[in-house]
Amino acid sequence: MALINLPDFANDLLDEFAARKTERIDTPVIQPAEPFLDIAGEDLRRRIFMTESETGASLCLRPEFTIPVCIRHIETATGTPKRYSYLGEVFRQRREGGNEFYQAGIEDLGDINIASADARAIGDATGILTRLLPGERLTVTLGDQAVFEAVVQALGLPLGWQKRLIHAFGNMGQLEALLASLVSPQFVTDLDDDVARLIAAGDEAALIAHINATMHRTGYSSNASRSPAEIARRLKDKLVLSETRLDEAAFRVLEEFLSLRVPLINASAALAGFADAAGLKLGNALSRFDGRVAALGNAGIDLASIDYRAAFGRPLDYYTGLVFEVGIQGSSAVLAGGGRFDRLLTLLGAKDRIPAVGFSLWLDRIETERAGP
Repeated sequence: MALINLPDFANDLLDEFAARKTERIDTPVIQPAEPFLDIAGEDLRRRIFMTESETGASLCLRPEFTIPVCIRHIETATGTPKRYSYLGEVFRQRREGGNEFYQAGIEDLGDINIASADARAIGDATGILTRLLPGERLTVTLGDQAVFEAVVQALGLPLGWQKRLIHAFGNMGQLEALLASLVSPQFVTDLDDDVARLIAAGDEAALIAHINATMHRTGYSSNASRSPAEIARRLKDKLVLSETRLDEAAFRVLEEFLSLRVPLINASAALAGFADAAGLKLGNALSRFDGRVAALGNAGIDLASIDYRAAFGRPLDYYTGLVFEVGIQGSSAVLAGGGRFDRLLTLLGAKDRIPAVGFSLWLDRIETERAGP
């Protein structure tokens, strides 16, 4: 039973979902916590309301719908393409406006025409908000994690550093701190002398044996979640990453990329010019970006009204490409947000890769904007 009132525009919202040929889906309020803890990202993890089952299994109050909808899709073995819609309560700690609120949205699973599906997601989000907020001028901010990943990969950084930077995408504070540590490395000084000597010698077998003996001697092995070999690999990676230095030229390239901010109608040219000037081959990522821009234009969306920001991301780790947010002019409130999450269903147990894109609407914020000043 709902603990807060459903907004008075809920029926209009359901009509919009039906008109877009979506299947309404609901998921339990109590969810297994593991998928959110493993996949959703740090920002959401620290805001989840945790609990336990009678058997001690970790559970949580539903903090969002995308993961539960994808799990339900996998469990029901439903074929794709499939378009789901949802409307229900979600729960997050330390949220401005209340810890419990209504969220609605659409998840578009299995459409292999990536550009068209991306354009449809933005078109659906803006179309629904136009109906709910007539007369308001919408603002759309768009980013692309895949382009950022392509830039990082083209710079030839070690895989560990690529993962760190990609993981921080969208969080400028964290990203700037990582870049600063790349320019001026802080060498690891807390390694045991024997461990440091074995790593320097490249004697992996001896390192594993040393770690195993230490674990047994300290009694740590009985409760360890990682094997001696895994710990050895992590220690070696830590040392390599601490000694990696980003040269000044590469640092400037990343800085220039992250500073790009132009109307979407000019974004393809700006990205191509950046890649040429930096000598980076971003091929497929730029081709997919150009395809999305063309699809948005073909859908009748005003490209000049969308703000492309190269550094823009959203605080959920499962995004893989397009990310976007929608608000209204003169307000800082994010009313809708979403993006592409092509790896998520595989991570959740799907046997085949299923391309996916979707968005969520924050109904309490929309209600506030409808009420006016």
